[in-house]
Amino acid sequence: MKLAFLGTSEFAVPALKALVEGGHDVVAVYTRAPKPAGRGQQERRTPVHELALSLGLAVRTPKGLRSEEEAAAFKALDLDAAVVVSYGHILPKAFLEAPVLGCINIHGSLLPRWRGAAPIHRAILAGDAETGVTIMRMDEGLDTGPMLLAESTPISAADTAETVHDRLAELGGRLIVSTLDALVAKTIEPVPQPDDGVTYAHKLGKEEGALDWRRPAAELERKVRGFHPWPGTWFDVEGERIKVLGAALALAAGAPGTVSIGRDGFPVVACGVGGLKLLKLQRAGKSAQAADAFLRGFALAAGTVLAPPAVVPLPT
Repeated sequence: MKLAFLGTSEFAVPALKALVEGGHDVVAVYTRAPKPAGRGQQERRTPVHELALSLGLAVRTPKGLRSEEEAAAFKALDLDAAVVVSYGHILPKAFLEAPVLGCINIHGSLLPRWRGAAPIHRAILAGDAETGVTIMRMDEGLDTGPMLLAESTPISAADTAETVHDRLAELGGRLIVSTLDALVAKTIEPVPQPDDGVTYAHKLGKEEGALDWRRPAAELERKVRGFHPWPGTWFDVEGERIKVLGAALALAAGAPGTVSIGRDGFPVVACGVGGLKLLKLQRAGKSAQAADAFLRGFALAAGTVLAPPAVVPLPT
């Protein structure tokens, strides 16, 4: 097929690789414009931009898509289809209707569950037993288009947002090639999403990573995994923010926030239900450490009561 590819983040990289390796003619790659990053504030290209250049593909970085000029330029590509993965811009109607077969999206959930911006994180936080990838034909709604293909994968007790992200990214690359092959062969038909089971994966906020010890320990353990590596989870003690990079469920007594030290030297914090054993911690500007070693350089004594966060923002 003659394709355009619209993507930005690392999640989109396996799909672009798979399309090129599958023999499709990717005539244009749309991605977010480079922006300043790091200490030197040098302009940094997106992962998709870097890959496209390495593959010799034409790259476009419009700041928006709503102008008549951008719509005309996209239509002039005369596309069979456009593949959209983690792009970051909303596609206007003129873009959606320009390719012969429309715009096809790779979404990191089993739709209609977890429509929206952060499906991987929300699935882990909710304790879902599985997630997956859905290939859908886009419409003007938020991840509401008809489905073409889907495949599930289990979420294990050891999975983090990072491990699930990487697994789904590779799965998405494989499924998009299968979907395009089926569209060429006319062996696949779009299926409307059911009305039942719709949930929304609201965008993550940085402050949402605060650990509220009044919540059940099981919820906080899922948050530690689901928010790794970003936005991360943390608590404040004596005016210092401590990142929690690993945790496990444990028995605990006392009011929520009460610290005890286990026989193995690891701290356990009492929660609204149960306790959270802190396995890996990090101070600002320092290296991450196993929590028992961390305590040898940081005073977090048994009996300390960690305060809940002053504000725990709700997803928006």
